[in-house]
Amino acid sequence: MSFRISVLLSILTSVFCLFPAAGCNSLKGSKPIAPIREYEKMIVGNLEADYVGTRNCLAACHEHDRLRQYFDASTMGVQLRKESGMPLVDCESCHGPGSLAIQGLTPELVEQNARLGMKTACDFKTLIDLKNLPAPAQSLTCLKCHSANATFNLHNWNAGSHAMNEVSCFDCHDVHASPDLKVTPKASDRLCFTCHQSAQAEFALVSHHPLREGRIFCVDCHDPHGGFSGSHLKMDDVKETCIQCHPDKRGPFLYGHADVVEDCLNCHTPHGSINSPLLSAREPFLCLQCHQGHFINRPDGTPISPASARAMYTRCSDCHSRIHGSDTPSASGQGRFTQ
Repeated sequence: MSFRISVLLSILTSVFCLFPAAGCNSLKGSKPIAPIREYEKMIVGNLEADYVGTRNCLAACHEHDRLRQYFDASTMGVQLRKESGMPLVDCESCHGPGSLAIQGLTPELVEQNARLGMKTACDFKTLIDLKNLPAPAQSLTCLKCHSANATFNLHNWNAGSHAMNEVSCFDCHDVHASPDLKVTPKASDRLCFTCHQSAQAEFALVSHHPLREGRIFCVDCHDPHGGFSGSHLKMDDVKETCIQCHPDKRGPFLYGHADVVEDCLNCHTPHGSINSPLLSAREPFLCLQCHQGHFINRPDGTPISPASARAMYTRCSDCHSRIHGSDTPSASGQGRFTQ
């Protein structure tokens, strides 16, 4: 045993010698995407600028009048009102300090441009370049407020698959698009399909959840901001999600179907299938993956003759109709989900 250990150590030593310590440290260490000072300017704005307030910004720059109207009517704009009693949210909360952006824009210049039919624009290049920020930095702009208020689901964002795949809040939300900053359930389907095209194709199959009919939406099952279960499910697991709409399958049953109780996806596909109802394979082949086939018997127990394949390989659910579980025993008293 000691000889084998010594041989193993010698092999490991020779392998590690091929990779110097400096090289390994460079692989393990994280590197900033920009120098520290430039990175600070990237997410908090120009360090030489000062905060001047939204009123001063918009008074000097009329290029964003329409955006101002949308913002004032939005839930974030409401927080600017003194009577709201909520934390201050303004343009500089996201765009950074704006003193350099309006530098030199005097009331006289604004009035002169107005007489000439021109809109006075600020020097937006001195503000935070939000559109070109890395996805994590874009989301951080939103999370610095939204992870500290009542939107608790956003606490899971950084551990979710969207954040892991460089999806930012900006990809789904546009705070300047309209007063309604939320995505409606119906609009969320079109938004999800821009990335999840395979799911869109599954919903077009002959057996599908009624999403195209407008009776169910992606956000009914999934939380796009993250969750504690896989696939961003809103509930703890697949079955808990399914029984929100299918409570008759909840159980527990006196005669339970073990695999069905464990996970609905053992038999069904969640979005769509060529087999009804959303089965991952046709009957009886789905059942035969776990159960041995048998011939159909007469009421007295004798098999039907001739023993044709048609008599054996038929739809199992024609007889075993309570396939998810039953509290009533079968005619044999063995609980075969037949009634």
